[in-house]
Amino acid sequence: MDNHLSHKVCIAPMMDYTNTHFRYFLRHLSKNIFLYTEMISADAIIHGNRDKLLKYHQIEHPIALQIGGSNIEKMTEASLIGENYGYDEVNLNIGCPSPRVQSGNFGACLMTDVKLVSEIITSIKNKVKIPVTVKCRLGVDDQDIDKELPIFISSIIDAGVDLVIIHARKAWLNGISPKENRTLPEIDYEKVYNIKNNNPDIPIIINGEIKSYTDIENHLNYVDGVMLGRKVMSDPLFFYDVDPIIFGEENINSISDIIDIYSDYADKQTQLGVSKSQIIKPLLSLFNNKPNAKNWRRGLDKYRNSDFSAFKFISSLHKQYLEV
Repeated sequence: MDNHLSHKVCIAPMMDYTNTHFRYFLRHLSKNIFLYTEMISADAIIHGNRDKLLKYHQIEHPIALQIGGSNIEKMTEASLIGENYGYDEVNLNIGCPSPRVQSGNFGACLMTDVKLVSEIITSIKNKVKIPVTVKCRLGVDDQDIDKELPIFISSIIDAGVDLVIIHARKAWLNGISPKENRTLPEIDYEKVYNIKNNNPDIPIIINGEIKSYTDIENHLNYVDGVMLGRKVMSDPLFFYDVDPIIFGEENINSISDIIDIYSDYADKQTQLGVSKSQIIKPLLSLFNNKPNAKNWRRGLDKYRNSDFSAFKFISSLHKQYLEV
């Protein structure tokens, strides 16, 4: 691994959330968090509109491209394409439990085929220079975690994986929905700690129900980093405190500065054809559970259905929000 790229706090890959606009906004909240794209299938990267799928703002670094697939040649080709686009890391999705992903024979179901996963890693490592990492679960369905997980981790380490992100619960491929898979079965952090204890030389990142800085600091006593997902959706402003609390560095910009910067960015993006609904998504939950949050969201809805300049309207809306 490139030691200058810290994975101490990572933002999880989330479909319909961690697109380039959301990542651009998050980067202004913290210069140290490690960002991940939405999962993009290898087929889409090879055959789709690459610029639309893969282009990003240079300020987003460090950033990893998460790829889904199970064909060795396609996964390798997609990884090479990602490297050529300047991504800092390729991450393999071995953790998503959704039926759509299963139908393509990738995601969490690949935890039952460690030989194939290892062959994919080896093939990619032979072609790219950037780190190759895996995001997985503790196991799937009726797998014996204490028996199967160590075998899986040992095999992918032998194949050359550079870092492993573990969502600290099993994935159930049948019987419960992808949404339920985020909270069921019960979280088991000790299993992840054990993996780190038994593999001290490989960076291990823990994921699942991490909600506070106390949680983060506690996990960092046992593993190399944490990954947060739903917290980003419900409370993005939480990450404004990452740099001072976790990294001991002062914030460069105030919240007002960040809103102004993003509003200016929003104007430029809408001029390029990005919808206002998409561009304001990172801002909608910015002040959740805080006074006047409803007025903030109503104001953004007004902007969404207008021809207003984001820089003028959203900056003014924030000033009104602060004055109430």
